[in-house]
Amino acid sequence: MSDISKLEEIVATLRGENGCPWDKKQTPQTLKNYLLEEVYELIEAIEEEKVEAIKEELGDVLFILVFLAQIYKERNLFDLQEVIDQETTKMIARHPHVFGYFRPKSIEEIHARWEEIKQQEKPKRKSLLDGIPKNLPALTLAYKVGKKAAKVGFDWEKAEDVFAKIEEETEEFKRSLSSGDTQNIKEELGDILFCWVNMARLLKIQPEDALRQTVRKFKKRFRFIEEELQRQNKSFKEASLKEMDALWERAKRQG
Repeated sequence: MSDISKLEEIVATLRGENGCPWDKKQTPQTLKNYLLEEVYELIEAIEEEKVEAIKEELGDVLFILVFLAQIYKERNLFDLQEVIDQETTKMIARHPHVFGYFRPKSIEEIHARWEEIKQQEKPKRKSLLDGIPKNLPALTLAYKVGKKAAKVGFDWEKAEDVFAKIEEETEEFKRSLSSGDTQNIKEELGDILFCWVNMARLLKIQPEDALRQTVRKFKKRFRFIEEELQRQNKSFKEASLKEMDALWERAKRQG
């Protein structure tokens, strides 16, 4: 028995007649939230480069994937082996430059061929944007939409060209602020964010990663302010904004 089969057996036992009451009542709808949580924990471990944590979180993600496959097996729809077989076939087909006779001259040719094969696999898709998951984090969703549009030439030539559009959208945002129309303000702010995401894409920077890095930096500096105020026996209510700004500048100098 393979290790993955052992894991399948464990999940089947948990779901069986004498299994765990909690596991037996789980559905794909309940498990999707756990899957999302575990994936984010894995991302955090990867970002922090904690090898043991990465290994553990990979295991947690794998467990939920096996769990989901077991539920669909119980419904006589498919099993884990079918999932593996289908993915194996798909990956071989999508890499003709490795497993076939296609000899690309560049990475761009590989990407183009990948998209052609995907289109052949999904002939019912009516739009180039079909297939992008709607529930992606907004920054990642915007990045993927822009990337898809760029594949057919609907794009700026270089990152610097986006600045003009950002300035245009910023002026529209300023006017919306004056109007006091909340819905219009929200829309214009979204337009600005979308432009900055495309700027990141043209610079080959993942905006989600860039923002996460900034948030980590902010948290580190904010904790410094907290610790310094505690050292001074002060609460946030007792500290002025000027004092907190001074501590922020100290935190910045420390890196």
